[in-house]
Amino acid sequence: MRFVLPLVLALATLSAPAARADDPKKLRIISWADYVPAEVIADFKKETGIQVEVTLSNNEEMISKLRATGGAGFDLAQPSQDRILGAQQEFRIYRPIDLSKVKIEQFMPDLLETVKKNASIDGKLYALPYVWGAEALVVNSKKAKIADYTDLCRPELKGKTAVRLKRPTLMAFALASGKDPFALYGNIKAYTALMEEVGRTLIACKPNFRFFYDNKDQLLNGVRSGEVVAAMMWDSGAWNLNRENPDIHFVNPKSGAIAWLDTYALPARGKNEAGAYAWINFTMRPAEAAKIAKAIGNFTASKGADALMDPRFKKQFADSFPDGFKNVKWYPAIPPGLEEIEGRVLDRIKAAN
Repeated sequence: MRFVLPLVLALATLSAPAARADDPKKLRIISWADYVPAEVIADFKKETGIQVEVTLSNNEEMISKLRATGGAGFDLAQPSQDRILGAQQEFRIYRPIDLSKVKIEQFMPDLLETVKKNASIDGKLYALPYVWGAEALVVNSKKAKIADYTDLCRPELKGKTAVRLKRPTLMAFALASGKDPFALYGNIKAYTALMEEVGRTLIACKPNFRFFYDNKDQLLNGVRSGEVVAAMMWDSGAWNLNRENPDIHFVNPKSGAIAWLDTYALPARGKNEAGAYAWINFTMRPAEAAKIAKAIGNFTASKGADALMDPRFKKQFADSFPDGFKNVKWYPAIPPGLEEIEGRVLDRIKAAN
């Protein structure tokens, strides 16, 4: 799960002179918090001589910044794979990936195929997989029993559960109702009706929500204290809580965990394409990818990096996903216009008494 911090990290050696925007020894990345660890930056700088400047952001801000500049200002972006197709079709903010410059054998084939399916336009690929994770449920098993997202609305859990007031919650409750929101992406009328139905369900459920959380510490502390006994939560956060308290468990719901996959993408007017490809190939090396996975708390798309992960982490993954990706729903590419529909529903949920 990704939460952005409002700051910019400029990481370079103190003795290095200021680098110009088109300096081939400077790589500008716009990414999520923790995705570009200082240790990996140092390794890359030592090997290539390239300085790395990181701007922390999120999907909406990445699109906004790149749209405003026509794809300039950064050499590498890391949007989620479902946010590339629509943005590229509307704003032309990315350039295609040149696979001849990529060590494709370093990537997990199934994740690569997922991105190819969702980030290709007219036969051209606009992203490569980087980090993935899933959002599902967390529960204190001594205080509650839940099996799917709508169980958060059970009467006995009044005032004891939590969700984010964001689109993943809409998707989760739609799936738990027996509907597939992703299958309706091409039918605006049917999709709007489903979102309205989910909105009514969540408004009726509001007495159960202790709060709508908007940062990870709020939720983690709520579960730790017992203020919240069950919630929607990303896998790594739940695994962290489980290591602290074995009564707290990650639950892969009956209707399926919802998986996100963040990527490498090349802004249309980036100045250091060679540096971007060097970074992609460097960070997909298993040893470097394992450092990244440790910093984020989620697995990367690097083939072989999982073998270098903490054994406890690997066991938690195996316990949570015993059938691999079988009970996981990947976000497909979002067509233009859907997020406006969702936004109106979310606003009504927020305003409802």
